[in-house]
Amino acid sequence: MATAFRKQIAPTTMSDAPHDTANRQRKVIHIDMDAFYASVEQRDDPDLRGKPVAVGGSEARGVVAAASYEARKFGVHSAMPSITAKRKCPDLIFVRPRFDVYKAVSHQIREIFAEYTPLIEPLSLDEAYLDVTENLKGMDIATEIALEIRAKIKAATGLNASAGISYNKFLAKMASDLNKPNGQAVITPKKGPGFVEVLPVKKFHGVGPAKAEKMNRLGIETGADLKARSLEFLIDHFGKSGPYFHGIARGIDDRQVKPNRVRKSFGAEDTFKVDIHSFDPAWEGIRPLIEKVWTYCDAN
Repeated sequence: MATAFRKQIAPTTMSDAPHDTANRQRKVIHIDMDAFYASVEQRDDPDLRGKPVAVGGSEARGVVAAASYEARKFGVHSAMPSITAKRKCPDLIFVRPRFDVYKAVSHQIREIFAEYTPLIEPLSLDEAYLDVTENLKGMDIATEIALEIRAKIKAATGLNASAGISYNKFLAKMASDLNKPNGQAVITPKKGPGFVEVLPVKKFHGVGPAKAEKMNRLGIETGADLKARSLEFLIDHFGKSGPYFHGIARGIDDRQVKPNRVRKSFGAEDTFKVDIHSFDPAWEGIRPLIEKVWTYCDAN
C-alpha cells in the first residue's frame, strides 16, 4: 500500500519554418535522457551492462523507479510493482536508487545546456526544454544544436540522450519520443498540424489516462477529433485546460520556456510493508510524510 501527499518525422532543419508568427519562428528542443537512472547504474557497474535492470526495491511491496531498455523488452516499466516486474522478467536485476549520483549527473548535463542558452526549463532530473531561438553559439539550425548537445552529454557522462526539435514545447516533447533511444527528430511548422491530427489523444503530452478516457467517451480519439471540437465545447468539458487542448490540436502552443518555473506542488510518499487496516498504524506512516512536506513548504 502506497501513501502519498497530494512515426518517424523526416530529419529536416528548423530553417524551413515559415515566418508568419513569432510562435512559428521559435526553436525549442526537448532533451530526454534514455532510461536515465538505469543507464547510470549500468555505466557505473560493467556487470549490469546488457542485462535487464530495474532501479527500485526488490522486496514484495517494492516499486520499479526506472527500467533499462533490456528490461523494457519484457514489459517492465516505471511505477510497476516489483513482484510484477520479476514475474515478467525472471532475470531482472534490482538496484537500489542513488539519487545523489543522479542529481550530480543531472547537474553536469545542465551545465552543457547552459553553454547554448539561458532559457532552460528542467522538467525533472532527466529532461528539459531549451529555447535556442537566440542561442549563445549563434547557430541557426536547431537540429545541429541538438546533435552537438547530445554528443557533449555522451562525452561528459557516457550516457545517451534523445531529442525532439520543433517550434513549440508540445511538439518538441512529442518529437523526442519518435527516435528513442539515442536519436532525435524534428517536427516543422509545415508538418506539425498533420502530425497532431493522426496522433491518438492518449499519446498527447498533458493528456493523462483519466482525461484520455473522458475524451474517448466524448468521441475524441485522435488529434483530428479534438480539432473538430469548438473552444466552447472544450472549456465546458475540460475547464481551464480547454484552451490548451484547442491549441495543441492545431499544433499551437504559446507556452514559453521558463527557466525559473515556480514549483506548484511538493509531495512525499512511502510504501507500507504490509496492508494497513486501522487508523493508528496508518497515522504512524502518514505523519512523517506530513512533516516532510510541511518542512519543505515552510522553507520555500
